[in-house]
Amino acid sequence: MTHLLSATPEPAAPRPASPPTFAVISGKQVRQALGGREKELVELVEATYRLHGAGDSVNPPSYFLRFADRPSSRIIALPASLGGTTQVDGLKWISSFPDNVRAGLPRASAVLILNDHDTGYPFACLESSVISATRTAASAALAADWLSRTRTRPRRVGFFGTGLIARYIHTFLAGTGWTFDTIGLHDLSADSTEGFRGYLRQAGATGQVTVHDSAEDLIRSSDLVVFATIAGRPHVTAPGWFEHNPLVLHVSLRDLAPEILLGAANFVDDVDHCLQADTSPHLVEQRTGNRDFLNGTLCDVMLGRAAPPHDQPVVFSPFGLGVLDLAVGKYVYDQVARAGELRLIDDFFHDLRRYG
Repeated sequence: MTHLLSATPEPAAPRPASPPTFAVISGKQVRQALGGREKELVELVEATYRLHGAGDSVNPPSYFLRFADRPSSRIIALPASLGGTTQVDGLKWISSFPDNVRAGLPRASAVLILNDHDTGYPFACLESSVISATRTAASAALAADWLSRTRTRPRRVGFFGTGLIARYIHTFLAGTGWTFDTIGLHDLSADSTEGFRGYLRQAGATGQVTVHDSAEDLIRSSDLVVFATIAGRPHVTAPGWFEHNPLVLHVSLRDLAPEILLGAANFVDDVDHCLQADTSPHLVEQRTGNRDFLNGTLCDVMLGRAAPPHDQPVVFSPFGLGVLDLAVGKYVYDQVARAGELRLIDDFFHDLRRYG
């Protein structure tokens, strides 16, 4: 008699996996893959916010590496996993060293690691300062669009901080159809302001450009205010400056005093992420003991669950989600791969045989 176990077919042996590859994608390649695609990238960021809002992502809290001997500097780890059709995991490792600016270097530098969904093997390392700036600017442009759909569309924009992030945000606003009658600039660095003016001339920006010596003048003369500074604590404290109810893209997160947020309608990208690390919204929560001052997330607005009012300033405070970096990074990887320009590192993974 045939033994019972012998009648059970043996499970098929797993198919041998293809040897994993590892690519390095330079900043130049990243810029080439992203340049001139503002509308497409804003749509990608919107789709990623919707995936995140639907729970098809994992976005743990960011980890801040700080230094006793360099208190103004930090390096941040943003792990994340994105579902949908992207199906990728990874980590952004981004440093912020403000003293770099005095040496003529950008404040921030970053890399992005992409991991394969099925095996966990990292398959690419991308220069990520451009990716980070791109996803930040695309998020800001998306918020400006959605948060102004039920209000008068701003015609006067003011940039408080005129560095790289401000430049990217203007590029994404212009690239998604925004035009302005006036463009106001305010920065503690005259060189930075002049550099931004040069960028505007080169980009063919329309509208009268005005440099404001006073922060109050900039804010009062702008219907759309973009905060893109390196401030570590609130430095704008007068609610009266916002009595004309502007739309505020509070990208740098720590510029506005709690009093201003308490007199405004507040939207964030993710509640738990934004209310940490002494951001301005976090300071409000610490003061009030609750989160009642929040009107919702940007995804809530897109889904019709919340709407910005007409009779208050509207403030968008995005913490910056790692899933956005993954989405943009995978987009870059796919663009470079399709062009046949991946720079693979031969034998990056050396010992792939389990028993040698």
